[in-house]
Amino acid sequence: MLSGTAYLWVKAVHVIAIISWMAGLLYLPRLFVYHTTVKPRSETSETFKIMERRLIKAIMTPAMVLAWILGLVMAVDGGLFSQGWFHLKLACVVAMTIAHFFLARCKDGFAEDRNTRSEKFYRVINEVPTLLMIVIVIVVIVKPF
Repeated sequence: MLSGTAYLWVKAVHVIAIISWMAGLLYLPRLFVYHTTVKPRSETSETFKIMERRLIKAIMTPAMVLAWILGLVMAVDGGLFSQGWFHLKLACVVAMTIAHFFLARCKDGFAEDRNTRSEKFYRVINEVPTLLMIVIVIVVIVKPF
């Protein structure tokens, strides 16, 4: 069992990881929106490819892994798996993880100049992490069940 101070450190780093992960989940589809408007292999397209790759590899994926590890540590430590609200939160985090890997695949498509999706598609996809975040925050704070 985590001591009071250790738990607070784990929780603080978990929140930092979540903020970092969410920033990437909200920014990457926006990059894709702009990337769809430029000619493949152009200088601008190549710049977008670098930005997208670095965002996934240097920020989003490490933040996601850290958020998962620390979140599971807190869940086990706090016995949260028996609480109904936590099941919904966990389902939303799984959905957010699926969104993360979907966006990583989209990044690969841009990197290979084979994106087939529209600007509008990425504008809509950009809302998925936001909706999941809203549900997660409400469920964690309110604990409605």
